[in-house]
Amino acid sequence: MLERLAETERRFEELERLVADPAVLADHRGLTKLARERSQLEEVVTGYRERKRLAQEIAEHRELAADPDPDVRELARAELPGLEERLAALDERLKLLLLPKDPNDERNTVLEIRAGTGGDEASLFAAELFRMYGRYAERRGWKMETLSSSPTGVGGLKEVIALVSGTGAYSRLKFEGGVHRVQRVPATEAQGRIHTSAVTVAVLPEAEDVEVDIPEKDLRVDVYRSSGPGGQSVNTTDSAVRLTHLPSGLVVTCQDEKSQHKNKAKALKILRARLLDRAREEQQSAIAANRKAMVGSGDRSEKIRTYNFPQARVTDHRIGLTMHQLERMLDGEIDSVVDALATAAQAEALKAGAA
Repeated sequence: MLERLAETERRFEELERLVADPAVLADHRGLTKLARERSQLEEVVTGYRERKRLAQEIAEHRELAADPDPDVRELARAELPGLEERLAALDERLKLLLLPKDPNDERNTVLEIRAGTGGDEASLFAAELFRMYGRYAERRGWKMETLSSSPTGVGGLKEVIALVSGTGAYSRLKFEGGVHRVQRVPATEAQGRIHTSAVTVAVLPEAEDVEVDIPEKDLRVDVYRSSGPGGQSVNTTDSAVRLTHLPSGLVVTCQDEKSQHKNKAKALKILRARLLDRAREEQQSAIAANRKAMVGSGDRSEKIRTYNFPQARVTDHRIGLTMHQLERMLDGEIDSVVDALATAAQAEALKAGAA
């Protein structure tokens, strides 16, 4: 561990020199990349420097513990256990900081929510989940922008896609991908029977323009008149956009804006995120069979969480966590379950590293 920490410190010092280099300062993209890497290493290096200071202090106290002066010996021996305890705690924290980082953790996030089985009830719950994530974004100081939505006549959402922007958005929301199941009595149920519905949530890191290059020749752009609510101009101008990515066959449509240009820009954001996600899946597929997923596979067909309204209970099936805080969670207070999932992921990573 100490060798890796020393290597990290050397790289950090090299990055500090590079970001001060006039040649690097002139290259905005290169500077952004180096500054991001430096920021990611800073916490590790700060901890390592604190560890070196603490280790030196312990060494000095051990010398003083053999001092001829009994008062000095007694003081050194009294302080030594506390220092050693602090060092042990710091080492545990550094082990976690040295775990391989998900390179997408600091990215913004494209959040896709779709009603699954359950008809109108599923669409209503999709709208509730969208509100839950919106409230969570507010609590975290993030910005949430709707890119595309398909409302239903009962006040629900058949589908909604949003961009969540802010520090650590993907690192927190990535645990939300999968099937969310709801159990409750629908308002239209005369017999009082509990129905079970499902909503799928997909969490994709936002792709940067430089990483997913989409040449115009690879795109077919179709424009058409928007449908649904939105005012007179929605149905009388060709503002809706359908993008077809010819090499992959992926299709994205967007009609939320009155401007064709804005709809195309939003559709490109969604398309880039989906292409990046596909590329990442292809890259990881070769090793996926030889490794146990940290906290579930994230597959959209997998049931990850159940929201039981009659019992005001939420259960995350990946880690066996049950909480009777349904209303609070739906109001955006989901940090407790996200923290538990992140801790479980770290524990699995540490176990894998020790194996």
